[in-house]
Amino acid sequence: MSYTLPTPATRPVVAPNTVYLITSGDLRESANVAGWPVQAATEAAVTAAFEHLGWSVVRAFGVDAERGHGYIRSQRMGMEVFKNIPEDAPLVVAIANWQYSHHVLAGLRTHRGPILTTANFAPDWPGLVGLLGLNAGLTKMGKPYSTIWSVDFTDDWFRAGLKEWIETGHITHDASHVRDLPALPQSPEVELGRALGDQMLADKAIIGVFDEGCMGMYNAIFDDELLNRTGIYKERLSQSALYAEMLEVGDDEANDVYDWLIEHGMRFEYGQDAATELTRDQVQWQLKMYIAALRIADDFGLDAVGIQYQQGLKDLVPASDLAEGILNSTDRPPVLSRDGARELHAGRAFPHFNEADEGVAVDALITNRVWTAMGLVPDTTLHDVRWGEEFDGQFVWTYEISGSVPASHLGGWDHAVGWRQGHVFFPAGGATINGVSTPGEVVLSRVYIADGALHADVFRGTVVELPAEESQRRKDATNPEWPVAHVVLHGQTRDQFMARHKANHAQLVYAPDAATADKALIAKAAMFDRLGITVHLVGDVAL
Repeated sequence: MSYTLPTPATRPVVAPNTVYLITSGDLRESANVAGWPVQAATEAAVTAAFEHLGWSVVRAFGVDAERGHGYIRSQRMGMEVFKNIPEDAPLVVAIANWQYSHHVLAGLRTHRGPILTTANFAPDWPGLVGLLGLNAGLTKMGKPYSTIWSVDFTDDWFRAGLKEWIETGHITHDASHVRDLPALPQSPEVELGRALGDQMLADKAIIGVFDEGCMGMYNAIFDDELLNRTGIYKERLSQSALYAEMLEVGDDEANDVYDWLIEHGMRFEYGQDAATELTRDQVQWQLKMYIAALRIADDFGLDAVGIQYQQGLKDLVPASDLAEGILNSTDRPPVLSRDGARELHAGRAFPHFNEADEGVAVDALITNRVWTAMGLVPDTTLHDVRWGEEFDGQFVWTYEISGSVPASHLGGWDHAVGWRQGHVFFPAGGATINGVSTPGEVVLSRVYIADGALHADVFRGTVVELPAEESQRRKDATNPEWPVAHVVLHGQTRDQFMARHKANHAQLVYAPDAATADKALIAKAAMFDRLGITVHLVGDVAL
């Protein structure tokens, strides 16, 4: 008997001195259409830079005039695009926006030619955030790649990097600011960190994940086999269960939370048009989400919780950010159990990991335990690594997140203002917790997967106060409705940070002064180390 066999797939042959170019887009078509002009300009600049070096650029797929953009918009489309790319071709992924990494990971995983990721270093669209997310995904899968970035793609540093890549297949970046954690000398902080690590390994902890895989962040999904070795386990929850619980929360309960926020000084910028402006009803749903999340956390005995929101839930209810920021605040509205008999997690922050990023989950949980044990305010948040520029002789990062910061980072609830989330990304609206983070000493970190194991980069920084007009300029250049932190990193340049950081997010927590921040960092590093997480000190870190 004979069978009809599938025809073997054939790929085109790469021409000499030719690179192929692709880009990955958002899953939300409104974002793809809005971001396309910046992406098109980025691709043109990257193409010109290669042509300056005598190389040709082939865009691996066309622009869809009907849709109004030229992004890869799904995993299936990504697989189809890669069928038209020579397997050994030099490949460039050009990014000028947030992108869903899983759209292109299948093709990148099996591609045999050198891979280069590049982005425009610009504030208006989060190309840097997309670049770092994709880089972290490639690191997690163990796929070699090179990366580079530029403000306008004409600078000598960028062009020298391209030249190195086309000649050698890789780009060398300065990593002299990174060192592995040395043997720690005995101190009260080291003793504390190790004891807290032993406690977690013995007693274990649970993180509740309301649907994994937010916004294509392959890098943010931590395999159980890696996570469980630290004593942390997952409770996999459905966002539909969160929505169902929200329907059971009474308006009187949500009103009590709202009154508490108003009494503590928070303001909301309301309008009339729910399609583009913030309404009281949108806020009401966010407060019901806050209550529902704590009650579900109580049901399952969770130690931290993460809401995905961006897919599925965004089509049902307003943004999760207000609920998330309240959860991460020590000073927050009380929530009672369903029977009214108990206050849930009274007097303390309940760690929330934004966008269901499980690297943030590990970090937030450990930070909360270390800071609490040291008698410090444990309120923590992640920020997108959004952008930055020189100011007054030093490079100042503008770290920014989509609305969910604890009020303490802004100086208290009386410094928090609820703005409507942008309708391009958040069709149902909802309030942010908007403001500018207060100056102070911070510990920053990121837990990520590399070489099949958990790693943590730990570093120090200072949140600085910029003149009001400069701070507002930066907010207006990015997303003025979102909270920002103006961060100066200790002992690492812009390009050192970009080349090293293995995530689109950085975790940030305050300490009352530099000496305390250094001690808390040591305790945190010691706890990471005790849990079997490989620790790297990045930049100037005092032991």
